[in-house]
Amino acid sequence: MALGSIYSHKFRSFLTILGIVVGVITAIVVASILTGVRSSIVAIVEEYGTNNIYAFHLSTGFGPRSRDERNRKPLTDEDVRAIQTQSSSIRDVSLVAPSIGSFDGGFDDNLVYEGKNYRWALTDGVEPNYAEMTNIIVKHGRFITESDNYQRRNVLVVGIDTVEALFPGKENEVVGKVVRMNGTTWEIIGVLEKRKAGFFGENEEDRKVMMPYRTARKVAPSREELRPVIQAKSGQLNDAVAEVEGILRQRREVKFGEPNNFDIKTADNFIAQFDGIIGGVGIAAIAISCLGLLVGGIGVMNIMLVSVTERTKEIGIRKAIGNQKCDRPPVFARSNDAYIFRRGGRRCNGYWYKQSDNASGPEYAGPSAAMGDHCRTRNVCRCRTDIWRSTRTQSFAARSDRVFAIRIASI
Repeated sequence: MALGSIYSHKFRSFLTILGIVVGVITAIVVASILTGVRSSIVAIVEEYGTNNIYAFHLSTGFGPRSRDERNRKPLTDEDVRAIQTQSSSIRDVSLVAPSIGSFDGGFDDNLVYEGKNYRWALTDGVEPNYAEMTNIIVKHGRFITESDNYQRRNVLVVGIDTVEALFPGKENEVVGKVVRMNGTTWEIIGVLEKRKAGFFGENEEDRKVMMPYRTARKVAPSREELRPVIQAKSGQLNDAVAEVEGILRQRREVKFGEPNNFDIKTADNFIAQFDGIIGGVGIAAIAISCLGLLVGGIGVMNIMLVSVTERTKEIGIRKAIGNQKCDRPPVFARSNDAYIFRRGGRRCNGYWYKQSDNASGPEYAGPSAAMGDHCRTRNVCRCRTDIWRSTRTQSFAARSDRVFAIRIASI
């Protein structure tokens, strides 16, 4: 019956199945995307080093910053040197002057070479130990040395995006080339290898252009922001975080009980922060995808309701003749006719009647024309919609010696 209802209402069934399929696929796709994005973020953070601590003078995250926060003083070189000398859990510290060509810093980091230019560089000033602390691999040439930093040389280590933009097809010939940036000449001394981990195949480091830290301070003096990378000793990350926080609170004159006027992050903190973001996005996306499942579920309920409603007469007939839940009479769906077979019986104009022991005459199952003396005795020649009722003392199964079959019409 259920299959018959599905086949007889093909368009309604198609819409129901479509709603369920769309809802399920949407939920699966959203969950897969969020899981993949999280895996990429975790891989990126861990590739930079799990023992690293990152210090900021502004709070990280999303949302507007307060006026007091915007007026915070940047971290200084002296703050970082104090951390290095006073903390017993710190292995090394590297100074970073981030994005000196961004936010109208007075430094134009547009690279030009023989008529080609690259406008999307992220230019940082770094110390020589930065490569070791963040697991940077130099594919061609070399990284910045102490001599480069001390003498403030105009040398660059560039990412793969710069190479593809300025030297297409000549990756092996980049080292030693001289490019122009901020109105002066710079020598490329190294090319970074592309990071294995990336966000949809892209990594921010591919756009990096790195110069010596002291050089960055010379060419962009108005860019005072400092973002040090602090590496803790193995197994002492939590102790190092506590020591760094205590030293910075003391140097930045934060009173007891007041919140920090700086921010400290580790790899775990970045991952937890990202989990909070995708958690909200995931809930919203899954809620939207569940609408498809809801629509499909309503369609299924509608089909079930219609299927039952269309067979109310059939159900009434079966209950009237004493059919119990345990009875399973063979039913054959053919041209909207269902037949219940038993031995014997008399037929009149397509309707079957049961022989009765009752002296008052036979009992009937539905509308009929004349079927002989028995029918005439009950005056059932006229069309009627009565339903034959069996005796209350005998069930359908117990009266198997009675011969009848009912043809259900108008279903």
